[in-house]
Amino acid sequence: MKEVIIYTTQTCGYCKMAKEFFDANNVQYKDYDVGADLEKRKEMIERSGQMGVPVIFVGDEMTVGFDKAKLSSLLSL
Repeated sequence: MKEVIIYTTQTCGYCKMAKEFFDANNVQYKDYDVGADLEKRKEMIERSGQMGVPVIFVGDEMTVGFDKAKLSSLLSL
């Protein structure tokens, strides 16, 4: 399975939905709280050009926001 990384904040509803989706489908992921971790926030902005969350990487593919259909496709679910 491809590596999954999600950049989130504590207060983001779409971040919570994405993580619940991953958990429901037994997808292992690395979760970085960019609200608390300034290094990871900088990394997210450099990698994605985005300020908003969630920013999700599935392997080399990036998606911004919670797009269930796209994530299902990228993860072959």
